[in-house]
Amino acid sequence: MSVRLHHEGTNILIIMAIIMLAVNLPAWFYLSQHYIAIPITISVLSVVLYCLATNFFRSPHRQFQGDPDNVVVSSVDGEVVALEEVFENEYLHRKVIQLSVFMTIFNVHANWYPVDGKVIYTTHHSGRFLSAYLPKSSTENERSTIVIETPHGQQILVRQIAGAIARRIVTYATVGEPASIEDHLGFIKFGSRVDIFLPLGTEVLVKIGDKTTGGITPVARLKP
Repeated sequence: MSVRLHHEGTNILIIMAIIMLAVNLPAWFYLSQHYIAIPITISVLSVVLYCLATNFFRSPHRQFQGDPDNVVVSSVDGEVVALEEVFENEYLHRKVIQLSVFMTIFNVHANWYPVDGKVIYTTHHSGRFLSAYLPKSSTENERSTIVIETPHGQQILVRQIAGAIARRIVTYATVGEPASIEDHLGFIKFGSRVDIFLPLGTEVLVKIGDKTTGGITPVARLKP
C-alpha cells in the first residue's frame, strides 16, 4: 500500500512552511545568543505541528482484496459510532440502516466510495458545526450527500459531515460518473464523520467501537 500526500493539503503545507520560516528565522537570528531556549522551543513546536499536518494529509493508495460484488466497504478510516435503523428523509424516503464512522484528526481524511456503481445524486447543505460525534450532526451540520446505484439496482447513500473542527467538505462525486471502491469520492479537512445508509436486510459486518480502514474494511454485505 503506497502513501502519498493528498493534493488537498499542498497549498496548506506550503503556506505553513512559509509561516514557520518567517517565525523561526527571526527567532534564531535575534534571540539565539541570549535566549537560546526560546528559538529551540519554537522550532520544536513548528516541526511537531508540521509533522501532524503532513500526517493528516496522507493519501494512501488502497486496493480492496476480494470480490466487491454486493460488498459495502468503509468510506473512511475511523471508529464505528452509530449503527441503527432510521428513516432517511432527504433522498431515499424510507427506513434504512445508518452506519456512521467518526474520524479524529489523526486519521486519513480521504473518503472512498463504499460500493461500485454509478453516482445518481449529489448535493451540499450548509449547516452548523456541532461535534461530528453527536447523532444530530447527521442532519444539522454542514454536509454533502452522495447516492450511488449499484450494478444490481440498490441505492446507497453516503453523507460527508463536517465537525466542530472540520470546516470544509470537498466532494468529487458528480452525477452520472462511475463509482469505484478504489476511488475517492471526496475529502473532509480535520475531525469529522461519514454516514452510510444501507437497505434494510443488509448484513452488517461491524459493530459499535470497531475500527475501519477506508477502501479496505468490509462493513456490510447487500442482500442479492
